[in-house]
Amino acid sequence: MADERPIRVALLHGPGRPDADGVSDYVARLARALAEAGVDATAVGVCPDGGTSPARWWAACGRAVRQARRLRPDVVHVQFAPSAYRFSRVPGLLPLRLPRGVPLVTTLHEYGAWAAPGWLPGPLWSIVERGGRWCRETGRLVPASGAVVVTNPAHAAVVRARTGREPVHVPIAPNVTDQPGAATEGLRLRAELGLAEGAPLLAFFGFVHPVKGLRHLIEALPELRRTHPDLRLLVVGGFTSQALPEAEAAAYRGELTGLARRYGVADAVTFTGHLPAERVSAALHAADVVVLPFTAGVGTKSGALLAALAHGVPTAVTVPDGEDELSGSGAVAVIRARRDSAEIVATLRRLLSDPVLRRRLAERGRAFVAAYSWPRVAAAHRDLYAGLLRG
Repeated sequence: MADERPIRVALLHGPGRPDADGVSDYVARLARALAEAGVDATAVGVCPDGGTSPARWWAACGRAVRQARRLRPDVVHVQFAPSAYRFSRVPGLLPLRLPRGVPLVTTLHEYGAWAAPGWLPGPLWSIVERGGRWCRETGRLVPASGAVVVTNPAHAAVVRARTGREPVHVPIAPNVTDQPGAATEGLRLRAELGLAEGAPLLAFFGFVHPVKGLRHLIEALPELRRTHPDLRLLVVGGFTSQALPEAEAAAYRGELTGLARRYGVADAVTFTGHLPAERVSAALHAADVVVLPFTAGVGTKSGALLAALAHGVPTAVTVPDGEDELSGSGAVAVIRARRDSAEIVATLRRLLSDPVLRRRLAERGRAFVAAYSWPRVAAAHRDLYAGLLRG
């Protein structure tokens, strides 16, 4: 810019805390990375008071916009996922209240599986979206944005098909980086768990939710323990989140613990709850294999997956339909069927019995994830903002 001052950006996001919402956690990390890249970025939450009625969301949007205006931003950047706004349609109207003449950017963290209203037929949505007036998932956000950012090729394909626009692909980065001393702490954690030397430790990492496939992983444990009787599972992550409110989270935790008891593996499963980054890093170092058996598959938009690979842990995953970037990389062991405990057993038995395979996956995983770093994410955003302002 002419006066050489840093670009000022207002990062609008949902009301979730970083420890209970993946998008808010991403925003906090992005703001820090942008500061190191010379961009003055401020996170602004869209936070309804006392309830989630449309009127309260509308008031929350007004407060967020007023805060953004006070920042006098050069760019407003909205981070969008339906779950981040508790599936309210009101944040899709933010462009009606944002300052005119300030470029708008929208990042799509979730896209392709929601519509509001849901009863409108797909062909009619296509007509509306091609007209550039409205988006079935984001309301006015995508149509009003000077740039639309996606974090993975699958979302990019949906944006192209629906709108004819070319989105900007900016991959995310690991949501937990390898912490100093974490390898030593990992050994200490194994001792805390009472693991005998050489006892295999499986780990799941991320917010716990029914779509993450933990039920099927627990169902696989009795068969795995036939050949590895001292095998343990460490579930690293909180249950309460924007996508799973407190009451539902408590019920789901009770369901999983009850399932472990019914299958006779309660002594083999440890739920840690939400942990700080240092403890997560130690847990990943402690694990022999990370397992992410998501019911819809896991791809490169998962910061938990990238964190596991960055820690050099052999990782087994289910993959989404059409996900070639990850499944063809050789960086992960692919569980061939989703929602299938027998396939989890087959994949993990192969991994646990083959140290050469585990070592190869660890090496390829680290190499794969090297392209996913916060400095690269920040540089891509800085260049995007600069380009919009020049344009």
